[in-house]
Amino acid sequence: MATIILRDVTRRFGTTAALASIDLTVESGRFAALVGPSGCGKSTLLRLIAGLDRPTTGTVSADGRTVDGPGPERGVVFQQPALFPWLDVAANIRFGLDEAGMVRTEADRRVAGWIAAVGLEGFERSLPAQLSGGMAQRAALARALAPAPGTLLLDEPFGALDRITRNEMQDLLVQVRAATPATVLLVTHDVEEAVYLADRVIVLSPRPGRIVADLPVDLPAHRVRTDPAFMAVRVQVEQALQTAMV
Repeated sequence: MATIILRDVTRRFGTTAALASIDLTVESGRFAALVGPSGCGKSTLLRLIAGLDRPTTGTVSADGRTVDGPGPERGVVFQQPALFPWLDVAANIRFGLDEAGMVRTEADRRVAGWIAAVGLEGFERSLPAQLSGGMAQRAALARALAPAPGTLLLDEPFGALDRITRNEMQDLLVQVRAATPATVLLVTHDVEEAVYLADRVIVLSPRPGRIVADLPVDLPAHRVRTDPAFMAVRVQVEQALQTAMV
């Protein structure tokens, strides 16, 4: 597990400010969600933590170490699965383990375990082109988790899926979450998804993105979308978003 810390982070692209004065701590083992209007810098913030980009000013650290590039200790799942099209499901999941030089027997054990965890038994030898969108995203999630990262970063991972498949994947993430101690940060435009999955919801303002609300989600791990308590938290987040837009 890792604690994520951003201190006075800004990110500019030329004359455009994407993020301004971001101070954020996500404690080890917690699940936080970032929401905000389109273009507010949610994905930019996640890419900074992933090491895929660097801040213009400020510092980003994970587990006490400055983030200066990608690393296996931070798994990332994007909106598109980004699987290697020439590798089958098992080989895609094993890729990071092979790159790390893991002993084949241990790598095979982990791959089999995650294939079972995400419900892809029987599809080990299938190529990405042979999978549905939901199945491909299951494989991408397993690939990110196979190296046992301390941090899991999710950039609208279910945004391209239909509502039924999206709900199924959210339920899968709840199950998987119980099997890994990783610190999780989710970027989403869906308030219901944020409240369904996260321990806290962080609201960003329009560009340049600033944190304007940090709301705890004091609900049981297994949540019901129609429960009054769930709906109350959802309304609270929606009101914070509306206030941010003013």
